[in-house]
Amino acid sequence: MDVVGGFPSERCFHALPGPKVGLSFPVMTWEPPNSSHLAPYACLPGTSRGRLHREPESRSRSCYQRDRDRVIHSGAFRKLKHKTQVFVSPEGDYYRTRLTHSIEVSQITRTVCRRLGLNEDLGEALALAHDLGHTCFGHAGEDALDDVMSPYGGFDHNEQTFRIVTSLERRYAEFDGLNLTWECLEGLVKHNGPLAGRAPTSSIPPSIALFQEAMDLELATHASLEAQIAALCDDIAYINHDLDDGLRAGLFEIADLMDLPVVGEEFRSVRARYPGLAQGRLIHESVRRLIGHMVDDLVTETQSRLERLRPRSSKDVRDAGHTSGAFSSVFLEQIEPLRGFLFKGMYRHPRVTEMTDQAKQVVRRLFGKYLAEPGSLPGEWREMAKSLDDGDRARLVADYIAGMTDRFASKEHEKLFGVRVFEA
Repeated sequence: MDVVGGFPSERCFHALPGPKVGLSFPVMTWEPPNSSHLAPYACLPGTSRGRLHREPESRSRSCYQRDRDRVIHSGAFRKLKHKTQVFVSPEGDYYRTRLTHSIEVSQITRTVCRRLGLNEDLGEALALAHDLGHTCFGHAGEDALDDVMSPYGGFDHNEQTFRIVTSLERRYAEFDGLNLTWECLEGLVKHNGPLAGRAPTSSIPPSIALFQEAMDLELATHASLEAQIAALCDDIAYINHDLDDGLRAGLFEIADLMDLPVVGEEFRSVRARYPGLAQGRLIHESVRRLIGHMVDDLVTETQSRLERLRPRSSKDVRDAGHTSGAFSSVFLEQIEPLRGFLFKGMYRHPRVTEMTDQAKQVVRRLFGKYLAEPGSLPGEWREMAKSLDDGDRARLVADYIAGMTDRFASKEHEKLFGVRVFEA
C-alpha cells in the first residue's frame, strides 16, 4: 500500500546516496544581499542541507524565501482564514483567526531575528507554517479529534503540520507536500524542543518516524536559533492578542488586570501619560507596549546566552544541549500570573466553553459518521478510504476533518445530521 491515511509509505521516499542526502542540485546560485551581515550562528541559504526531492534552485529567491512562498501559496495556509483562534466565527469577524495569528507571529519573528542577526526568511517561513495543522474550532477541535483518535494513535496539530508540508499538500507535479528545506522541516518538527532523547523512540509520531528513514532531522538536538525564536514569538503573539481579544469581547475588564505584574504596570503607565484616553486606544497602546517589553526581554536573554555559548555556526546552537533562545527567569515568573488569568478568565469563560463544547460535539459526530460510513466522504477521500483498514481509515478521516474550516465543518454537520450548531 503506497498511501497510509493520506501519508506516503516508505516506498514513496527515495533516499539520495552519499553524505549530502537530499541536497538540491544545482546548489544555491543566488544569495540575499544581507547574508554577509548575518551572525555566524545564523542559518545561511548557501549551506542549507537541501530538500528531500532534488530541484533546481531559484535564480531570484533564496531557498528559505522559497519555503516561505510555498507556505503562503498552500491550500492549508488559506484555510487558516476561517479557523478559530479562540472565538468561533459567529462571535464576530473582528477577533483573530489562525491566519491573522500566524501573520502576527511572523512579524514579531522577523523583528527578533533581525535584532539577533538571524535569517529572517527562515524565521518567517517557520512562523507562517507553524499552525497549518490546526483543526477547525481551535484547540477544542484538536482536543475532540485527539479523543476520538486515541485508539489509533491520537492527534497532535504539530504532527499534522508536518503531514501537510510533507504529504497532504498535493499541488506539485513531481512530489507530494511542499518539499521544504531540511532547516524548515527541522524547525517545524522541533517546535516544542527535541523529540528524541527525552522519551522512548516509540513516542515519536509515526509520520515523523517514517520520514526519518528518508531524511534524518536529528530529532535529539535542538532546532536552529531561528526556529527557537519563532516558537517563542508564537508565545508573545498569542498571550498579547488573546489579552486584546478578551478585553474587546468583554470577557474581563481592564480593572481585572491591574494587580498582574508587568501588565498592570503597562496599563497604569499609559493611563498616566494619556489621561482620558478612549478605552480602545488604551488597550491597543498598552498591549503593543507589552509586546515590546516581551521582545526586549527575549532579545536580551538570548544575547546573554549566546555570549556564554559563543557559537560559531548553527550546528553549535543545535548541539548546545540547551535552548539559546529564551525569556529571562525573572520575566517568566512575572508573566505566569497572566497565563493563569487568561486560562480562567478567557479560555474557561462560560461564553467560550459553551462554544467549545458545541464545537467538540461537531467534530466527534463528523468523525464517527465518516469512519462508520466512508461513503459519506467526498470523491477522492472516499476512494482512498475503500482499501484501508480501520486504523489507516481513521487517520484519513482525521486528515479530512483537520483540514476543514469552522464554517465548512458546521455546514457538513448540518448536511449529515440536519442540525445547525453555528450560523455559517
